[in-house]
This record gives sequence, structure tokens and C-alpha cells, in this order.
Amino acid sequence: MKKERLYDFVDPADADCVRREVLGVVREFHPEYDGTLFDRVFRDIERLFFGMYPGYRASNTKYHNFEHTCSVVLAMSRLIYGAMCEGHEYSERAITRGLLSALYHDVGLIQTEDDETGTGAKYTVGHEERSIQFMRENLGDVLSDDSIEDIADCIRCTILMMPPSKIAFRTTTMRYMGYFLGSADLLAQIADRYYLEKLLLLFEEFKEAKLPGYDTAFDLLLKTRNFYQEVARKRLDNDLGKVDKYMGAYFNSRWGIDRDLYEEAINNNLNYLDSILSGCNDDLDCFMKSLRRGGFALEAMK
Repeated sequence: MKKERLYDFVDPADADCVRREVLGVVREFHPEYDGTLFDRVFRDIERLFFGMYPGYRASNTKYHNFEHTCSVVLAMSRLIYGAMCEGHEYSERAITRGLLSALYHDVGLIQTEDDETGTGAKYTVGHEERSIQFMRENLGDVLSDDSIEDIADCIRCTILMMPPSKIAFRTTTMRYMGYFLGSADLLAQIADRYYLEKLLLLFEEFKEAKLPGYDTAFDLLLKTRNFYQEVARKRLDNDLGKVDKYMGAYFNSRWGIDRDLYEEAINNNLNYLDSILSGCNDDLDCFMKSLRRGGFALEAMK
């Protein structure tokens, strides 16, 4: 069967498939790439999310889960690959630091074992610095202080309210790694084949975090297109250097497809959202029936 849709290539729910693909794209440009540190951290983060890392509870945020992390690592590796196809050169060390930042970027939403109040969603505001703190502890005996600060700066590029221009990257290369991560975090979410359904889970996280502007899950869905156009798209274009343009080079070079499948998936999601909003008007039951793929509507109501 011909592969034409984003999820026909790698399913972010298959963590080992993601790990192999990430290493595969790096090795096309660096055939001798070791990958030992990437593998170690990948396994550590996987254990952390699933409650097998000493001192921590399992992840209990249903939207920001390990699959989301895998989808961001995958998208980031694709952006790096696409940029290298276009003539940019990145060392193995720089690529590793970039990929590690993607692995660590949301671990700040995971609670320590003695934190039994609520879920990790309560850390939504400020979780990036918690992620950085865990990263420092996890890598303190492995990487230099400069490398750790490079990774921390990249993670800060996922803070929506922080302009990356305010981050004092040590090098231009690491600034671009930060741009890749900030872009991958947005693209991976909005291109998700179950993005609209998963927004019901994201609302539950917003509610616990007491974020203003979303009284109901329906409010979040109503504001989704505007979020993409006025927040995500503007950040991608203005703050993150338009590096999402490299997705097309990735699909063209690696798979022989002259299209950006992330862009297509995002447009499909938003167009479907428009159609069900216009078809259901204010009928919430109608709307929920249109979001039954993957069982996420039922999961949100548990």
C-alpha cells in the first residue's frame, strides 16, 4: 500500500519505532553516530513516564503523555534532517543535545512519589523549568555544564509566552536546535491524527492548572483555529525562524514525497473542526458524537 499520510510512516505510539527512525535519520548524515546517550535518555524518560523511575510517580497527564514526547522527538529529528538536506551542517554533539531537549521537554509535568495531590497538570505553568531541573540531575554526571545549558535553552523554546529572541543561546547552531524543538512541539500536536479528540484531554489539564479563558471543553475547541492562526502560526513564522519549511525536504528526500505531510494533517484537522462546528452549531451532543475516534471522548469523561 502506498504511503501518503503522516501516520503511515511512523506511529508515535510505537516508542521503539520512533527511536529507530530518529537514529536512522541521524545516521544518514553521520553514519558512525553512536546513539548510546540518546538511547540511555530515551529509556530513562520512558521509565519515568511509566512510573519505573526511582522517586517519581507515573505520568498522569493524559494529553502530555509519553506518546506526545515521542511525537515531538520524531518531528524534531525530521526538521533537523530536512535542514541538513538543504545544506545546513550540524555536528553529532549538537544533534544529540537537540534531541535530548525534546525528550526532556515535558517531564516537569510528572510528580515525585511523595506528591499525591492532584495530577501533574497543576504544574502546567512553569513545568519547563521543572523539566530542566530533572534534566540537570539526570545528565549532571554525563555532560559538561555548557552542554546542559544548551539543552535547557532549547527546552525554553517550548514556552509559548517566551520569545526565543530573549534566550541567550551560546551558539547559532543551538539557537536553531531551539527553533526546531519549539516548532516540533507545535507541529506534532496540531498534526496529530486525534488532535481534536485529544483537546478534550487537554482541557482537563487546563482546568486543573486554572488557566483562564476556557470554561468548558467546547470553549477550547471553538478557539482552536484561532489559536493556530494567531498563536502557533505566528510563532512558527516570526519567532521560530520558519524552520517548519524543512519538513518538505525531509519527506521528499527520505520518502520521495514532494509534500509536507504535517501541513496537510494540520489543515485536515482544522477543516474537519470547521465542518463539525458548522454542522452542529451549539449542539454539544452532536459535537461529541463527531469526536468519537480513538476513544478519547470517553477517556475525557472518566
